[in-house]
Amino acid sequence: MTALGRGLRRLLDGLYFTGGVFAALCLISILAIIVAQMIARWTGMTFPGATSYAGYAMASASFFAFAHALNRGAHIRVSILLSALGERRRWLEVWCFAIGSALAGYLAYYAIKAVYWSRKLNDISQGQDATPLWIPQMAMAAGAVLLAIAMADHLVRVLFLGDPGIRSDTVEQSHGE
Repeated sequence: MTALGRGLRRLLDGLYFTGGVFAALCLISILAIIVAQMIARWTGMTFPGATSYAGYAMASASFFAFAHALNRGAHIRVSILLSALGERRRWLEVWCFAIGSALAGYLAYYAIKAVYWSRKLNDISQGQDATPLWIPQMAMAAGAVLLAIAMADHLVRVLFLGDPGIRSDTVEQSHGE
């Protein structure tokens, strides 16, 4: 592998890891929102929009985690079928990653389009907080773009290297203990 290839690999793996870190931060923010809402309820105060903010953080956590989970082999895969195919396994993976890349690209395109139109039309949430919807939609769009990049990356790996580069050793170790 050339120096350029190693640098690109480090960059992409860093992007996927960063998505995982953002997902973890979103989960921590959900915890903080829930605790703040509990404290507000106990003290007789109100926390308008808390459930909406928790929902935005949950969607953000999900979308940011998709690429990281794919890269780590944490998505559900039909390993028994892939193992049974032997040498033909590569073609099934090519087909799956090609379909996945197309769908992830489609999702990313329309997620970006949704952010654009929400911003342009000044779309706001229907709750008490009146949050501009393009703000939480940006996290979804960024995660969708990251997933599209990860799918295309894995497709290229399968096509040219014969290996999707999925680190299933982390999954096997956690199940083997």
